[in-house]
Amino acid sequence: MSKNIYLDRYAYPTTFINSLPPDSLGIVVTIPCFNEPNLIDSLQSLYNCNRPNCATEIIVVINDGEHSTSSVKSQNRITYHEAIQWAECKNTPKLYFHFIYAENLPKKHAGVGLARKIAMDEAVKRFEAIGNSKGIISCFDADTLCETNYLTSLEKHFEQNPKTFGCSIYFEHPLGGELPPSNYQAIIDYELFLRYYTNGLKYVGLPYAYQTVGSSMAVRSDVYQKQGGMNKRHAGEDFYFLHKIIALGGFSELNSTTVIPSPRQSDRVPFGTGKAVSEWMNNNELYAYAPQTFTDIKNFLTSSDVLWEITKIDTYLDSLPKSISTFLLESDFETELNRIKTNSSNSISFITNFYQWFNAFKVLKFIHYARDHYYPNVPIAEAANWLLKKQHSIVCDGSLDALLAFREMDKSS
Repeated sequence: MSKNIYLDRYAYPTTFINSLPPDSLGIVVTIPCFNEPNLIDSLQSLYNCNRPNCATEIIVVINDGEHSTSSVKSQNRITYHEAIQWAECKNTPKLYFHFIYAENLPKKHAGVGLARKIAMDEAVKRFEAIGNSKGIISCFDADTLCETNYLTSLEKHFEQNPKTFGCSIYFEHPLGGELPPSNYQAIIDYELFLRYYTNGLKYVGLPYAYQTVGSSMAVRSDVYQKQGGMNKRHAGEDFYFLHKIIALGGFSELNSTTVIPSPRQSDRVPFGTGKAVSEWMNNNELYAYAPQTFTDIKNFLTSSDVLWEITKIDTYLDSLPKSISTFLLESDFETELNRIKTNSSNSISFITNFYQWFNAFKVLKFIHYARDHYYPNVPIAEAANWLLKKQHSIVCDGSLDALLAFREMDKSS
């Protein structure tokens, strides 16, 4: 393996897989697995996929922390041995399953971010071993399923979009099944919230309006390395990671296949699907950011083209909605604006630099500011129906109809 700065300085130091990868390796699916009794279902779903032209490897990191309970560690050991036994008669040179048992990880970092990093760094090592810096690293979850064209769609998408650095993959949660009916009503509201938020960003004209779901994203190996790899966050690792990739430009959506995340309750991370479902079960309702928040952002962005030439910042701020103007004042916007102008040679580069400042993290910070000081959250059905009517003149009856409308639009976008 040739010298590689990322692997030397930033990758997880331990190499777990010592076998040589096939020369045709083109896709590595990475899966963090923590206290998961149904991993085999996810593995079988991937095994059932149509085979792409390239070789594919699945890397599963079964992990726990030094602070994990004995029951978690016991389940992990069972899962590990069951998975190895299952894969013995499934592995082929074209589709191979690797299992890493990363136990007793340091308490400070143990969690989904580190588990994803271990798996994705291992994928980089596999690709670098055969000189394929453009190999596809996709992220999946240990309780997730997929359509049978998942692998072939990944291969085709990156072949047909050679300039794309990464992509968000279309997903749909199950809306019925063996869980209690309330579980599915909760997941309807939660997925509706995800689609409302992303479509709200599209409505106001932001250039980084993409879903950032950890089980449905993919990136090229060289881009993953360039952006410093996966973070070690205990939750929200997908949001922070993907927005570093999106900022490079050339990000895309893969809508020709579907990832199917689990709708179950969970308390493994402080936010996300499982946590949202659990909270819905307690409150029988899910709230979302008020529509006026997006209206105010749209007002700000519509007027942002004058910022390049503006001289009187106070007059400009007075023309904005109060939520925006006070947020900008508290963010020392005048200083930031002067910095952006200094680093911009013309109005075009100014807009680019402006959105590097008013990025996804800053937008979310404003949305939370507006929620806390101006516009309290509202029921998700109310918010989603406002956006559907505003964007597409669609009127829906409740959360399910709204979700199905958003799904249809997102799938065809």
